[in-house]
Amino acid sequence: MTFIKKRVLFLCTANSCRSQMAEGIVNHFLGDKIEAFSAGTEATYVNPTAIEVMKEIGIDISRHESKNLMAFDGQSFDYVITLCGNANETCPLYIGGAKKTHIGFNDPAKATGTQDEILKKFHRVRDEIKEKLTAFFQTEKIIN
Repeated sequence: MTFIKKRVLFLCTANSCRSQMAEGIVNHFLGDKIEAFSAGTEATYVNPTAIEVMKEIGIDISRHESKNLMAFDGQSFDYVITLCGNANETCPLYIGGAKKTHIGFNDPAKATGTQDEILKKFHRVRDEIKEKLTAFFQTEKIIN
C-alpha cells in the first residue's frame, strides 16, 4: 500500500518567521507523512534570526525564500494553517485547502530588547510551533 503524504500550507503575513519555521519543523520532524510549504499574504525575506534558531536544532532554512500566496495558485492542500491573526483575517477562505485551521503564535520579529532577549523570544516561538503542530497532527491522526 502506497502512502500519500498530506500537503499542508502554512500562512503568515510576511512569510519571514513563523511560517518559515513551521515549514522547516514539519518537513524535518514529520516529513515522512506530511509535505509542508509556506507563504505569506505578502512576500518579504526570511528572517536571519529565524534561520539562526532553526539551525540550533539541526534544521537549515537558509535556502528558503519568502513567497506570496499566489505562488501556490491552483495547487491543492489537505490543510491550510494560518499562524497569525492578519493572515487568518486576510485569507478567510483558501480554495486549495480542504481544511483551514488557525493556530496562532506571537510574532518573534516584533521582539525588542537585547540580542539575548530577542533570541529567547524566537526560541520560545520555535518550540511552541513544534509542540503545537505536533499535537495538532496527532489529533488529526496523521502522526502517532
